[in-house]
Amino acid sequence: MSNKFISWLIFVILCFIWGSSFKLMKDSTVALSASQIAALRIFSAGLVFVPFAFFHFSKIPRQKMKTVILSAVIGNLLPAFLFAAAMTKIDGSLGGILNSLTPICVVIIGILFFKDKIKAQKIVGVITGFVGLVLLTISPVLMGERSISFDNLNYLFLILAATLLYGINVNMVSHYLKGLNPIHAATVSLAFMTIPAGIILWQQGFAQLDFSDSNVKYAVAASAGLGILGSAIATALFYILVQKAGGLFASLVTYGIPFIALLWGFLDNEKITLIQIICLLIILFGVYLANRPEKKKATPGDVA
Repeated sequence: MSNKFISWLIFVILCFIWGSSFKLMKDSTVALSASQIAALRIFSAGLVFVPFAFFHFSKIPRQKMKTVILSAVIGNLLPAFLFAAAMTKIDGSLGGILNSLTPICVVIIGILFFKDKIKAQKIVGVITGFVGLVLLTISPVLMGERSISFDNLNYLFLILAATLLYGINVNMVSHYLKGLNPIHAATVSLAFMTIPAGIILWQQGFAQLDFSDSNVKYAVAASAGLGILGSAIATALFYILVQKAGGLFASLVTYGIPFIALLWGFLDNEKITLIQIICLLIILFGVYLANRPEKKKATPGDVA
């Protein structure tokens, strides 16, 4: 199989995983607090990787170890708490729009701090996809089919902070962890996160929960699943995608989340409208532009 096919396959898998993560996060709120959800998510992800980390630890160059651990902090640990705190307080549609700012953050941070030279076509593609996503989100509101709650807007800054952290992490992985085995980086970085996540779980009274309660069992299972799928497996796949296709393309996974949301809605017998299909086509066109190969040979500083 070609690298391009593998990259797109990973892209689609990540869309499914992260597109379903919001549902698991919402399901976790039936019995857990935002801090418990985030801590359990990261603890579960790290715990899965601990056995592998023992074998992979020695394979990571000492000079890159700090970057690997820092990547887990700003790419997994902190965003998990920011998202959990925000998504329990704000409208999911608004959260989805801000979450999709990630590719734009990748571009801005890459240009400003990493001196990347990004082709205008790629920037237009990122903006086009974002416009399509915003239109997809607000179209039901404009047609009077639903409303968006604007309560607790101050929590939107938590989502914005998370997207900025994602943007920093994508650029950091692209530039500083290039050449490092992505599986080794993912297992070791997340394994280290079991320590702070475990401490927070203990401080948040997780052990005192009534585990005989069906709601608690369901919430714990949802949070653990969120960690194993949405953090552990997804992080490993994301690192692979960054190395194969570049940080910008990898960050465009956030544009694929609405497709999964609509798929879940379709399976629940929700109607998909012509406007939604048009918006999805706009998003797809944006992703195509951002990832279309350049005819001209790229310079060394370009982001793939």
